[in-house]
Amino acid sequence: MTLKRIFIIIVILGCGSVCWAVSPTAQEQEMARHWMADRFESKSAALLPFSFLYDDKPSASFLSEWNLQKSQKPLDKNRHSRTLVFQDPVTALQVRCVIVEYADYPAVEWTVYLKNTGSQDTPILKDIQGLDAVFHRGQASEFVLNGIKGDWTVAEGYQPYQIPLGPNARKDFTPSNHLGKSSSGPDGWPYFNLQIPGGGVLIAVGWPGQWAASFIHDAEDGLRIQAGQALTHLVLKPGEEIRTPLIAMVFWQGTDIVRAQNLWRRWYMAHNMPRTNGQTQPPVTQIQVGGSMAEVPGIQKFIETVGKPDICWRDAGAGGTTWYPSSSGPYKDVLAWLNTGTWEIDPTLYPNGFKPFSDWVHSQGMQFLLWFEPERVGDPNSWLGSNHPDWLMPGMGQGLILNEGHPDALRWLIDHVDGMVKSQGLDWYREDMNGDGPMPAWRNHDTPDRQGITENHYVQGHLAFWDELRRRNPHLRIDSCASGGRRNDLETMRRAVPLTRSDFQFADMPGVVEGNQCHTYGLSFWLPFYGNGCYFYDPYSFRSFYMPLFGMGGMNQGNAQAQKQAYTECRKVAPYMLGDYYPLTPYSLELDQWIAWQFNRSEEGDGLVQVFRRSANQETSQTYRLSGLDPAAQYELTNFDVEGTTSYGGGELMEKGLSIVLMDC
Repeated sequence: MTLKRIFIIIVILGCGSVCWAVSPTAQEQEMARHWMADRFESKSAALLPFSFLYDDKPSASFLSEWNLQKSQKPLDKNRHSRTLVFQDPVTALQVRCVIVEYADYPAVEWTVYLKNTGSQDTPILKDIQGLDAVFHRGQASEFVLNGIKGDWTVAEGYQPYQIPLGPNARKDFTPSNHLGKSSSGPDGWPYFNLQIPGGGVLIAVGWPGQWAASFIHDAEDGLRIQAGQALTHLVLKPGEEIRTPLIAMVFWQGTDIVRAQNLWRRWYMAHNMPRTNGQTQPPVTQIQVGGSMAEVPGIQKFIETVGKPDICWRDAGAGGTTWYPSSSGPYKDVLAWLNTGTWEIDPTLYPNGFKPFSDWVHSQGMQFLLWFEPERVGDPNSWLGSNHPDWLMPGMGQGLILNEGHPDALRWLIDHVDGMVKSQGLDWYREDMNGDGPMPAWRNHDTPDRQGITENHYVQGHLAFWDELRRRNPHLRIDSCASGGRRNDLETMRRAVPLTRSDFQFADMPGVVEGNQCHTYGLSFWLPFYGNGCYFYDPYSFRSFYMPLFGMGGMNQGNAQAQKQAYTECRKVAPYMLGDYYPLTPYSLELDQWIAWQFNRSEEGDGLVQVFRRSANQETSQTYRLSGLDPAAQYELTNFDVEGTTSYGGGELMEKGLSIVLMDC
């Protein structure tokens, strides 16, 4: 007989020291400062870590001859901004590079802006690279590129990879199928950890569109890295400005890849996750709702039976009905939710809107989330389709695309959604992006001398929309859903959190339970906060879905106690998942394997170990060496499936390991 068994162990510190926390070294700080000075303070334009062709001439050949102005200013106690402005005296093209350096982490970032300050069109700008830099390994071992895959609704999503890059090797990355979704597909994750002899650099490409990156090894010891918008071949009109993707780097030393990833997680938490009331997003639970007062008794029963969720989540088609008018479009029955474009509340279902319901939600200490998908206009007879076809661009399936680079369309979108946030009492704005994505519409909208311009203005508008929405509503939180986890680049993650890391979550998907174990394994290297839905009611399965955002569905008499157990356990587990992350086993989707990991909060002195034995494995025990503990401290371990606690020394847990014995139960 095959068995599925899981142990979840919370590690609680009895005494210890925070000196065991992952923190940058002075050498790593100096490494980042030295690299930045070499690239941005040199008199040679050839060393600048960005490039472009202008009238078919490489920027390295002429930027040193242009007028240059420098300025700098403090941003806060840990961040300092430097700006370099190059001005072409002939064509009046202005190239502005905004650099941010960090005092508390070995990190540097920059974005390049190109603006036509003249009265005539510029010559052709093309092959604009936000990152163009060469790293050398000397006579030591070769470069190794570490990362994970993106999401495409499969078990293999977020699978880690490790690619040796020897002489003349090349590896290219871009989101899959050229859809314009920034973290989609096997080669679509826009974060990299390049291991260089003696250390390495973590690299992020922040661009919620179609980016491209290349790692190109020469015949000697050099590795050239390029990253930017995938296609740029354009003139700029007078007064017009475009920008490159945000490029961010975190430098590290040594050989420990896991420590490097934890350095990234800590920098990410400190300086990237969006903040509300000065705080990053804490772990939360959710339930799905329709949004009417008629549901209140059912939600109260859920609260009495299971416990109070943090978020009441109104998605696209709760109970098969949309919250917006959707009967006139081309999609029928269960697909009617695709008939988007009239972002008004359906008065036949909600004659008083959502405000009575959201008021009740707030009175209970909960938050209200509402789903939107403003970019895709699926109904040509919708309000947008009927009133503003000039704002819409033909796509490639499931609707038109609202041009967020169109100033009037952007202004309307900001004002309209802001009005709904205020009038309907929204705490969360959930933005989805389904169908074939916006990129076919972008490309079809460009003329031969303006390739990439629509995407660039669109991306700028998209980010400006979210920024203004948050500025007008400081309490508002944003969910970055885009067919699951398909738009989670760094610019997006500075404004939103992914409440749905993947649409690979439903019971009819083969391998979904073990696949979600592996999603946690891989994604945790890069993002501390993520979530998903769980539609399973046995402990092995629902424990495979514990995340900082957790929710289940369909409470009934048969699963109420399972839901109570899952929500209760996940509330205990989730806070630890924002700590340092240590995989304890190799990655594997195979059913004859164990898979395990550890989350550790050195400052708080506690943590979590999760261990799964897959169904085709018959081994009864495994031993895992833990990491990040204080060797001199005593740790008290609580097993969710065993009464009482046990005590171990930190040194013993790290040197001899923690033995996990699975018993039949």
